Amino acid sequence: MSFVTAVIDVRTPEEFATGHLDGAVNIDWQGATFFDEIAQFDPAGTYVIYCRSGNRAGQAIDAMTELGFMNLTNAGGVSDAAAVTGLPVVQ
Repeated sequence: MSFVTAVIDVRTPEEFATGHLDGAVNIDWQGATFFDEIAQFDPAGTYVIYCRSGNRAGQAIDAMTELGFMNLTNAGGVSDAAAVTGLPVVQ
């Protein structure tokens, strides 16, 4: 995979604590601060987004696209994202 600015886990903090990709940033798609937290990232960057199944990641990607982000990959669930990125799952 080419250079990625950040890997973003959009699950809840509780889900994130059960296992996430090494180095992933947790920004809860359903949390009150999602848009404030995402605004801290460079829209020109390249991001891999994942959740439990890919559904919330898709919703987050749609919202991020509206904010001007262009290089976004929905990596699906945790195990799929690990396969796509080559990153290990850690707790």
